[in-house]
Amino acid sequence: MKIIAVVVTHRRRELLTESLAVVAGQDRPVDHLIVVDNASEPEVKELVESQPVPATYLGSQHNLGGAGGFALGMLHALALGADWVWLADDDGRPEGPEVLQTLLDCAERYDLAEVSPVVCNIGEPDRLAFPLRRGVVWRRWRHELGDEDFLPGIASLFNGALFSSKAIEAVGVPDLRLFVRGDEVDVHRRLVRSGLPFGTCLQTAYLHPDGSDEFKPILGGRMHTQYPDNSVKRYYTYRNRGYLLAQPGMRKLLFQEWVRFSWYFLVNQRDFTGWKEWNRLRRLGRREQFRRV
Repeated sequence: MKIIAVVVTHRRRELLTESLAVVAGQDRPVDHLIVVDNASEPEVKELVESQPVPATYLGSQHNLGGAGGFALGMLHALALGADWVWLADDDGRPEGPEVLQTLLDCAERYDLAEVSPVVCNIGEPDRLAFPLRRGVVWRRWRHELGDEDFLPGIASLFNGALFSSKAIEAVGVPDLRLFVRGDEVDVHRRLVRSGLPFGTCLQTAYLHPDGSDEFKPILGGRMHTQYPDNSVKRYYTYRNRGYLLAQPGMRKLLFQEWVRFSWYFLVNQRDFTGWKEWNRLRRLGRREQFRRV
């Protein structure tokens, strides 16, 4: 069984150094490491070539974004004969050296095509990096997920996610057009529609910078909406969501999308200008206008 790790980076050499130290130091070693460098920096190439496992450096003169970077890395991994592809970003890292083996054991136990670890706050590991909804209740702490060892049908992708080659063949690779934001939602959508078994192993974790501040509670906390902290992030988030909500498997959420964002901008914030901008960006995505900013 050949396991290849794929890490995407862009001008974060120090963080990448910390990430690779854990990825390359697993108890069950990866058979090969691929690093896609969206800035094509010589010092990153040197770092990759110094790793204690066989490694390939893919420097791109064109910034492919997270979506294109993972697409390139995943396809290269398949070309090298990967049976499993383990994905990681440069600003996060596995919780410890046992993560890969734990994921493999879980995949074997439940016959999974994809399995993800719990994604936790790198600065406060018992707190989830992103809130997780179970039923109508939002969970923000790892201990709130319960004592089970597996959560079927729910997974955070790219942050420590382990994909089988058959899963990649069935769902494809991330869409380059999305660049950043929403590419993991799109792959999750395809994974759901494929019918392949997948989920989250609750017995291991991937540490990632906190992203929960973007999720703003509305309606007394019964729902959340997303408001990134700068205009560039909002551009890609809202434009890409417009595209995603027009896709099969996501259209049923369109009414809820209108309620959530209209309530946040018009009721909570009384920001008609913000609402108009959200709607403009949403329409760009729906019309597949994928220009970058």
